Amino acid sequence: MSNNNTSAGKCPVMHGGSTATGQSVMSWWPESLNLDILHQHDRKTNPLGESFDYREAVKTLDFDAVKQDLHALMTDSQAWWPADWGHYGGLMIRMAWHSAGSYRIADGRGGGGTGNQRFAPLNSWPDNVSLDKARRLLWPIKKKYGNKLSWADLMILAGTVAYESMGLPSFGFSFGREDIWHPEKDTYWGAEKEWLAPSDERYGDVDKPDTMENPLAAVQMGLIYVNPEGVNGQPDPLKTAQQVRETFARMAMNDEETVALTAGGHTVGKCHGNGDADALGPEPEAADVEEQGFGWKNPNQTGKGRYAVTSGIEGAWTTHPTQFDMGYFKLLFGYEWEQKTSPAGAHQWEPINIKEEDKPVDVEDPSIRHNPIMTDADMAMKMDPIYREICEKFIKDPEYFKDTFARAWFKLTHRDLGPKTRYIGPEAPSEDLIWQDPVPAGSTDYCEEVVKAKIEAAGLSIADRVSTAWDSARTYRGSDMRGGANGAHIRLAPQKEWAGNEPERLARVLRVYEQISADTGASVADIIVLAGNLGIEQAIRAAGYDVPVPFLKGRGDAKQEMTDVDSFEPLEPLADGFRNWQKKDYVVKPEEMLLDRAQLMGLTAPEMTVLIGGMRVLGTNHGGTKHGVFTDREGQLTNDFFVNLTDMAYSWKPVGNNLYEIRDRKTDAVKWTATRIDLVFGSNSILRSYAEVYAQDDNGEKFVRDFVKAWTKVMNADRFDVV
Repeated sequence: MSNNNTSAGKCPVMHGGSTATGQSVMSWWPESLNLDILHQHDRKTNPLGESFDYREAVKTLDFDAVKQDLHALMTDSQAWWPADWGHYGGLMIRMAWHSAGSYRIADGRGGGGTGNQRFAPLNSWPDNVSLDKARRLLWPIKKKYGNKLSWADLMILAGTVAYESMGLPSFGFSFGREDIWHPEKDTYWGAEKEWLAPSDERYGDVDKPDTMENPLAAVQMGLIYVNPEGVNGQPDPLKTAQQVRETFARMAMNDEETVALTAGGHTVGKCHGNGDADALGPEPEAADVEEQGFGWKNPNQTGKGRYAVTSGIEGAWTTHPTQFDMGYFKLLFGYEWEQKTSPAGAHQWEPINIKEEDKPVDVEDPSIRHNPIMTDADMAMKMDPIYREICEKFIKDPEYFKDTFARAWFKLTHRDLGPKTRYIGPEAPSEDLIWQDPVPAGSTDYCEEVVKAKIEAAGLSIADRVSTAWDSARTYRGSDMRGGANGAHIRLAPQKEWAGNEPERLARVLRVYEQISADTGASVADIIVLAGNLGIEQAIRAAGYDVPVPFLKGRGDAKQEMTDVDSFEPLEPLADGFRNWQKKDYVVKPEEMLLDRAQLMGLTAPEMTVLIGGMRVLGTNHGGTKHGVFTDREGQLTNDFFVNLTDMAYSWKPVGNNLYEIRDRKTDAVKWTATRIDLVFGSNSILRSYAEVYAQDDNGEKFVRDFVKAWTKVMNADRFDVV
């Protein structure tokens, strides 16, 4: 046979973009705008199909049977991964905690609401060693209940049931977390290129925890919270206390909740470090096929039970690690502690002259007792004066501690599930909690036509009406189901003073809406959206089309006293490309900030594109600027933005920071001005393909209809009560 230019032994399979060795577009052109964040969780990745509705399926689940099975699992120790002291509670709690604990309030990303812990990078984080075993222990239950029980719900429920099994009454639990089917690879976890890189890389000054890079919350790459050995692995409880305070605040917890979670989390279970951590095999994502999804293979003795290695710290915190009691406080405050080193070489704290009966027994042999341990974060609870005062309060009132912890655990595990209207199941609590952003039910018992007439008679401009509705709705984050138009939080602190909301203009418009509300009984929230819709309908008619904008009644008006001002601050937009505005110049490019905002709002790339084009010609730019208003018919909903953007009669010239002139090629006269946000829809090859669709002569009406559909999606994004 002839060679045919093929070398002997050459792999016959073509390698490319579908393999780890292939060069992606971003590899060749790293400065190119990456739209992948808008394409996450495409339905084609979901094996359950487009017609499957998990939130309906879970309502048919036998809730009691699932809990009974989980209770039985807790003490059904398996030889392949035996339970410490015959109880899997500590392992299941850690799994649930680390699933939920990746949440950060800055952008609402992370958390346990999607089952993301099954995928890289989370499944292979150093802080998640051995949680692959916890999920595999749950597999028989997942297999039994199938599509009616998501991994996301099961992992969080397992932790809650574990606490119940060890004596802590549950504050409540809600089902309804829908699984994703591939990693959220575009979530920003930090810029470090190695696991557990020094904290300095994500701080302006590691001694000033508030200088940690936003939106990050964990102190090092691959950790959920803080380094248990101390800042950068060096014990110093007072210094660690400051990192704990900042990190937990970024995860939406106050000081009392932080102490309760630390104490309650460490009341049960143990740390594992009885062996050589450096001898562990590769993490799950790097392990070979014969490991079948397991990682961190341990060659130390049996590699499990008393010889397990996870954090590297070795020992239990309390005398009775399978009981939820006050043992954590008893030992932490009942003894003096000194620095020691675990068998794996990790820094830990151990008590001085502890009584034999206060030592926890060995996980395999109850005739053997070991010293309990504390991490640097535990010692911070004793040495930081604020944390110590809270601990002393809990010690005096054990029932208050249990209730505070149960509530904090519920908050930790439900923060990203959204408002109470999304709760499913018999144990969902009825109490309104301020962190849920409660909104009273709105009235539907008013005459919509009367409200419309009063809005039209008020004389507000299209730009005023559309901008106010947009600003009210744009705060929605699909990451944790917070924000949105329902509640009309835009009229309350802190939103009414946000620079992006143009406070003076907003106050003028709201005075009109509040009077209409008083006259008609419609909520201000409904009026804000309805007025925006009417403005768009007016612009559609002016453009020569007849396309209605759907409206859904029933939004309520939130009250200031039930609005957690501090937790709403992170929702403030620092940039809004849809209204061509930035609060200031940032290192991140404006178009990248646009993508981040669009993804949080749940928009696709085509939806983002059509909304930009429509908002420009409606004249909704912040402060009334004319950048990107590529039309001579402002106030009419036309496709002029795309027509003129793609017209080769014009050239484009930078004239300042994020400012460009669009000039007539023949006369060199300035026709329009623009920002990077405007021009990226002509420069990026993918976005240009969408822009060209809307610029076509036959797609004027398509543009209008697509804009209305995308607009309605934004206005109703938080209507969980009906959508």
